[in-house]
Amino acid sequence: MAQTRGSLVILGGGGHGVVVGEGARLAGWGLAGYLDDHEQATLGTQPGPPRLGDLREIERIGDRWWILALGDAGLRKELAALCAGRSFGATIIHPEAFVSPSAELAPGVFVGPGAIVHAHARVAEHAIINSGAIIEHHARIDTGAHIAPGTVLGGNVIVGPWALVGLGARVIPGATIGQGSVVGAPARPSASAPSD
Repeated sequence: MAQTRGSLVILGGGGHGVVVGEGARLAGWGLAGYLDDHEQATLGTQPGPPRLGDLREIERIGDRWWILALGDAGLRKELAALCAGRSFGATIIHPEAFVSPSAELAPGVFVGPGAIVHAHARVAEHAIINSGAIIEHHARIDTGAHIAPGTVLGGNVIVGPWALVGLGARVIPGATIGQGSVVGAPARPSASAPSD
């Protein structure tokens, strides 16, 4: 279904909801509101869209475009199941991202600022390609996977459904990351760490 930018409902009003909302506005979307279980969610504490109800009140989306905007994979998976079969899942691409013309993005994908999705990469529904992440050629990102900020995936990498590849991780070409796996972020000592 071709997307015409219109009224968007964001499912999640926390930090990731703020990022998705900002990216959506910059890409020309209008924000109808958001769903979140917390009345004082971060997205609602700024000038912006109204809170429309709790996360599981999916009927409040109506016939508007919507996108999952939660970092918690378990909650995103639950909400994706509640929204299954519902039309108008929006794909949001921040205007400062690059997506190759030969790449394929499914409905519900978010591509953050500075992210790169290279030639013939395929990104499945509800995946997050976060700020500054690089997805090299022919990579496959499955349903709901989260590629965290600053991550680099080599060519032909496969990331399974609902997996998380952590901040700044580097994945060698051709590697496979299984369903629900967590690849940790590189560890760095803090400035105050004692030395040996």
